[in-house]
Amino acid sequence: MRQPILYVAITNHGFGHATRTAAVVAAIQELCPEIIVIMVTTAPRWLLEAYLPDQFIYRPRAFDIGVVQSDSITMNRAATLEKLRDIKARQAATIASEVSFIKQNRVELIFADIPPLVGAIAKAAGVPCWMASNFGWDLIYRDWGGEFEPIADWISDCFSKCDRLFRLPFHEPMSAFPVIEDIGLTGGNPRYPSADLRRDFNITSPPEKTVLLTFGGLGLAQIPYEGLKRFSDWQFVTFDKAAPELPNLVKIPGHQYRPIDVMPLCSRVVSKPGYSTFAEACRLDIPIISIEREGFAEAPLLIDGIRDYAHHIILEGSELNEDSWAFLEQDPNPPRSGTSLPTDGNEAIAQAVVDYFQSIGAL
Repeated sequence: MRQPILYVAITNHGFGHATRTAAVVAAIQELCPEIIVIMVTTAPRWLLEAYLPDQFIYRPRAFDIGVVQSDSITMNRAATLEKLRDIKARQAATIASEVSFIKQNRVELIFADIPPLVGAIAKAAGVPCWMASNFGWDLIYRDWGGEFEPIADWISDCFSKCDRLFRLPFHEPMSAFPVIEDIGLTGGNPRYPSADLRRDFNITSPPEKTVLLTFGGLGLAQIPYEGLKRFSDWQFVTFDKAAPELPNLVKIPGHQYRPIDVMPLCSRVVSKPGYSTFAEACRLDIPIISIEREGFAEAPLLIDGIRDYAHHIILEGSELNEDSWAFLEQDPNPPRSGTSLPTDGNEAIAQAVVDYFQSIGAL
């Protein structure tokens, strides 16, 4: 019996796609340690290792660009278009190179989140391609219009070559995909006892006065930390290494800990719109305070999602930049929906992967 090999490709955009995919891969490895995993991404290895306790092969390759950003909100459309055109112009060479690697390493299943070109790579290699996401990059670029329209058409064509899409909550229709299966929330799970974290980082405030500030891997150019001084009996937790030294701001160092690990200590998560943060907070039933994001078509889907399924506060305009941070004293709004989202997305994908390998006699 041969060892099954899973090729996992992750979009070259921020950290959220990498963390949510790594959480799925961790579930696959837990269910079936015999599967050899090749992680194909430019996300840093330390980020993957924070979610993946088991071994994996790291192949640093980029098949898309997502959006060129200076921080987690500010987008450079001109630079994005230039890089997309370059990727499209080089696609034949990229496909040929990766098909050779896939065949040499006897890959039997490709899983992606959600670089479009991987659909074409898989088709050329003759290997099934599964993807998981709540949106496709064609949605983002088509919304920008103009010179991005042909790019969106090209991306939709790439997605049409995908054999199976696991569509995550907070999603758009994703109509370019021929086969769609809706699943529950994905994301990481807390790894450390709350009491240990409180002791190690001297977090003495009760949960109702403990807040996680997290704005994605790129952060925000300007976060008005001075507003925290009004809340001297509260404690705020951040992974932002550039944050100022304040008596009530706890900075988590290194790469050992993740936002999901400290969420159980908190009564609120202050964030920008992002599936991974929203999903992990929802999985733990922790209220979300989110800024809005203009010009990125996924953001309204995410905001509507947390309005429906999470206790929430949506900050409009410059509320985050006001010194008072008065929104912290508000009671979060209850979810509009009377139902909750399933939280078994990791397990659903993991079981499907194992079932596939068993069906072809690789397990």
